[in-house]
Amino acid sequence: MTNENYKYDPAVELAKGAELTASSYDKTQGVAVAAHKVTVGGKAGVAEFTGTAAGRDSAGGIDGTMSLWLSIFRYMRPDGTVNHVAGWNIMLALKPGQTALDTARAFETYINAGPRPYKAKAAGDAEKASVSVTYKE
Repeated sequence: MTNENYKYDPAVELAKGAELTASSYDKTQGVAVAAHKVTVGGKAGVAEFTGTAAGRDSAGGIDGTMSLWLSIFRYMRPDGTVNHVAGWNIMLALKPGQTALDTARAFETYINAGPRPYKAKAAGDAEKASVSVTYKE
């Protein structure tokens, strides 16, 4: 799909991207989003994890899980075509005693192995860690 009435503006298009949101459904491990936008131009979204997880005590429900969501977005490429990027809801079950760094690494592994155009990098320690998510097409 192209829009012939729109002139490509790199500053506008490279600032577009997915909104990053996060939720913790664990009793003792928290999450906060430090940088909410993952842009086409390379700005990373960052989720920060704190504490040690109580983990999942049953096979069903959302208790003992952590969720990251990357929203749907569109942007125009320099050739005038429009790229529609699908949203991605990533929910991982936590293990009892799982550290903040373990959780960040679990999201890093899942995102990097996934089919979507994102890459992740974990950093931090057992009590406070983060995962940075970048858009890579």
